[in-house]
Amino acid sequence: MKIEELINAVEKADSAEELLETVEALAAVADEAAIPTLIDVLGYNNPGAAVAAVDGLIAIGQPVVPILLQELDGYNYGARAWATRVFAGIGDPRAIDLLLRAASSDFSLSVRRAAARGLGTLRWEMLPEERREEAKSQTLETLLLVTKDPEWVVRYAAVTSLQSLVAVVPEFKPEICQHLEQIAATDGELAVCARARMALGAAR
Repeated sequence: MKIEELINAVEKADSAEELLETVEALAAVADEAAIPTLIDVLGYNNPGAAVAAVDGLIAIGQPVVPILLQELDGYNYGARAWATRVFAGIGDPRAIDLLLRAASSDFSLSVRRAAARGLGTLRWEMLPEERREEAKSQTLETLLLVTKDPEWVVRYAAVTSLQSLVAVVPEFKPEICQHLEQIAATDGELAVCARARMALGAAR
């Protein structure tokens, strides 16, 4: 089936089941022409279709990033959460400013969690060398802040990303390990404490 037919099928879907099936078919081709339609699906009230759209956008990769940054709906927290998962899956550092803001200040816990996780998946080699050091420092500062988030799932995501960050920025190891030790000893959620201990074990 041609890409135009796949896009048309998504647009004409008149049930949740049909929308899911048509989005899955469109996502499977990983064609750049599908980007606008898949982005639109992120704002639909259909989590299954949104998951398929996220997978399709991640498969397309870097061409998605500038379009999604431009089209992102600041008022639809559901779409923002799905879009943040796309950025995390692609790991393109062009989204770093959005991820930093979202992780530390978005009102939606699902957006904060996805952004915190995304900060641990950035492909630093894609960032201009003159920006890397500052961006890495901003990421560390934000993740340390996010480990104090009131929602444990967000703190958990931040700990996971601190483990990823120390692996690629060894000079951050002393500060990160000290912070992880504090989390492991004091966080009120057992899962976060356990994840911090795991991160410490990986870092040492």
